[in-house]
Amino acid sequence: MATKRVPTDSEREHRILYEAVVDCYNETERATGWYYYLERALSFPFKARCQSVRNTSPLAVGDVVHVASLADEEDCMNEVMVNVEYGQGTLSVPLAQLTCITRRKSTLRGVGDWHYWVARGYSY
Repeated sequence: MATKRVPTDSEREHRILYEAVVDCYNETERATGWYYYLERALSFPFKARCQSVRNTSPLAVGDVVHVASLADEEDCMNEVMVNVEYGQGTLSVPLAQLTCITRRKSTLRGVGDWHYWVARGYSY
C-alpha cells in the first residue's frame, strides 16, 4: 500500500511511543503493543467507511461497515486487522483501509494513531 507523507505530530508520536510501542524492541513486540493499545482505545462496535481498495479485501471505496472487533492477535502480526460485518457473517479487513465514523473520542484517536503510523511509513 502506498503511503502519503504526513507532517510529524508530536502529540501522536508521544502517545504512540509511550502507550503503543513502549518497551518494544522487535517486530513481534511492536505488533503486540499496537494490538493491546488498540484493544484498550477502540470501543466496539463502530461504523467505518472504506477509504481505499485492497487486493485482499472485497470492500469498495465508500462502503460503510460495522466494525465488530479487532481480529485475533495472531492475525494482526503484519498489520492491524479488524472484523467487520459482511453479508451474513464477518470478514477481517485492514484497519488502514477504513475511516472511522463515530463520535467516541478514544476510538477516533486510536484509529487516527494507527493511520498516522501507517502514513508515516512506520512498520512493526
